[in-house]
Amino acid sequence: MRLYAKLKRVTIVLFYLPFFNSLDFHLFAQKQEPATELQIASQAIATIKLDGYPDFLAADGDDVWVTNDGRVEKLSVKSHTPILSVAIPEPCGAPVMGDGSLWVASCKNNSIYRIDPTTGSIIVVIPIHIADPRGEISMAFGAGSLWLLSDSSGLLSRIDAKTNTIKAHIKVKSQSYCATFGYEAVWITNTHEAGSVQRIDPETNMLVTTIRVGSLPRFVAAGEGGIWTLNQKLGTISRIDPATNQLIATIKGMVPGTGGDIAAGANRVWVRSKDGTFLLTIDPITNRILNRYLPLCGSGAVRVSNNYVWVSAHDINTIWVLKK
Repeated sequence: MRLYAKLKRVTIVLFYLPFFNSLDFHLFAQKQEPATELQIASQAIATIKLDGYPDFLAADGDDVWVTNDGRVEKLSVKSHTPILSVAIPEPCGAPVMGDGSLWVASCKNNSIYRIDPTTGSIIVVIPIHIADPRGEISMAFGAGSLWLLSDSSGLLSRIDAKTNTIKAHIKVKSQSYCATFGYEAVWITNTHEAGSVQRIDPETNMLVTTIRVGSLPRFVAAGEGGIWTLNQKLGTISRIDPATNQLIATIKGMVPGTGGDIAAGANRVWVRSKDGTFLLTIDPITNRILNRYLPLCGSGAVRVSNNYVWVSAHDINTIWVLKK
């Protein structure tokens, strides 16, 4: 009888493991070495000061584009001032490079501006609604198209880069604002208490699956062997295996709250936050937090270019450049 009871208890624990793996505390019990604290100013190879409100970033070769008050600006590690500036009415969210162009959302005009990144000329303006009028969005580019969440009721829109017209509308969960493209799919976050990520097949424009992650996921990145979400309620980072569509890790980042950003590249995952830590890095092999950068100075963004990592802090008008 005692042996049976012990076996029964073991069976119950094993039965419930998949359930626990889908929650925020998936890896909370896992022990790890303390992360190394670093001062970003001492680690940066360049520091750029910009007037206005420099915020979201898009990598362009070694350079980067940053959204600012009424404009987007192109920055180079070789210059302390922007090398290009393009007037955009209230640019918002994370812009993206694709098909040789920079794509920028305007929350004021409810439009997408397509820009030549070499000359700064505006190629076309495409009217479309923006799901989050506050601009806390990110767009994706892949399969010859720009992907944008265009209605908070749950609508993903696909813009054909050849025609600059809307090619498809795809129904997704409500309160979805951020997208990324990777591993031959579009991935979007559903910003709910019971947070999830949805995978869309660009060949069919059909929803493939919905994957449970942490609470209030918003910003999302693809790369370094995973799909990564920044979950704003508890400040965790969820990792999805794109080969199996399974949640395989939830990392206790301790960076709760609004704002922030996430990027994958240079053998790291980079998490920009407003509270708890300025910037943290994650080893995608071990899922361990390696470094925590300080000081705290409000929210901003992070992007990985060819040879650099760019980090913005809009509250103090600063862009830092780290060497990969």
